[in-house]
Amino acid sequence: MMVDIQQIPMEMDSNNLPNIVDPSTLTSRIIQSESIQREDLENKPGDDEDDDMAMEEGNNGSIEQPTFQKLSAHAARGGKAEYRRVRCPAHRYTPLRENWEQLLTPLVEYLKLQVRFNTRTRSVEMKTSRHTLDTSSLQKGADFISAFMLGFEPQDAVALLRLDDLFVESFQVTDVKILRGDHLSRAIGRVAGQDGKTRFAIENATRTRIVIADSRIHLLGSYANIRLARNAICDLILGAPPGKVYNNMRNVAKRMNERY
Repeated sequence: MMVDIQQIPMEMDSNNLPNIVDPSTLTSRIIQSESIQREDLENKPGDDEDDDMAMEEGNNGSIEQPTFQKLSAHAARGGKAEYRRVRCPAHRYTPLRENWEQLLTPLVEYLKLQVRFNTRTRSVEMKTSRHTLDTSSLQKGADFISAFMLGFEPQDAVALLRLDDLFVESFQVTDVKILRGDHLSRAIGRVAGQDGKTRFAIENATRTRIVIADSRIHLLGSYANIRLARNAICDLILGAPPGKVYNNMRNVAKRMNERY
């Protein structure tokens, strides 16, 4: 039985069609959900022939992808400036005044921010300008100043501007174990150690920075290193002997040296 080929409707499953476009040439990183793809297919006009012709033209000649210049932080906000304000505690007012030049240099020269200290509200105010290139510069600057206000040295806090995998974690001694009076004082003393030896040992072993401010403990470092330092501090708060913690820190330092 002879069948006219012209009478067969051209209805084929899109999954069975051969690959017309080389997948290696598709560099788009736009990923849409199934609902959006379904909606786009329903609203798509029926100009299939024009699409096929455009696809053939694209295969015959190489199409250069458009390149766009990176928007500055000022232009990304439509010309509007962003602000951040970090309050200065009373006990950090004198260190801020003494280290103002060290804090101002990376904020102005590296992040291209406008910075001032408001003496009325006692807070550091930062603002983006037309020279600010990165949209995350303002948040990085706020984290840098906040870390200094928590008690970290400027040379330690400036690492937050250079590395993206550093974090600051804070907790209280009473979050680990409810202690009061002399018991709380002894727990803080065990974490600090005589002349700060225990704190320095934990910092050197875990490659972190630790600030003990009354019953609050602040940790600066990567996520994995902060976890190691936090476990050691929690053991000391719970009453573990310092010798056992020193031994664990020695093993941790040995593993980290082998890893790096």
